[in-house]
Amino acid sequence: VQLQASGGGLVQPGNSLRLSCAVAGRTLRTTEVAWFRQGPGKEREFAAAIRRNGATYYSDSMKNRLTVSRDNAKQAVYLQMNMLRPEDTAVYYCAAASSGLILSTLKNANYYDYWGKGTLVTVSS
Repeated sequence: VQLQASGGGLVQPGNSLRLSCAVAGRTLRTTEVAWFRQGPGKEREFAAAIRRNGATYYSDSMKNRLTVSRDNAKQAVYLQMNMLRPEDTAVYYCAAASSGLILSTLKNANYYDYWGKGTLVTVSS
């Protein structure tokens, strides 16, 4: 299974960005996918997840500014980020699980088996 995140770049505070994650080697409709991020000097943290049934989950700190979606036909998952802040600067990774996850593990990076290389988002004026 291969994942490729894209769409990162330099954006000014308050603006929006949409990240994409292309999934290959596994049928996306049977796969749970999440976005994590790792800022400079910080640990990797959960941002958002979308389950096989389409249910979505968000980190408490970002939930009002994120929307995760999926297009099974295109084998792609998207992360729409609005009202970006300098503290959102990070490398954003998409990750996929090889089996269904229970709710208590959905936000835990250790339960995801496949990872993309990440895309850098820099929020700065």
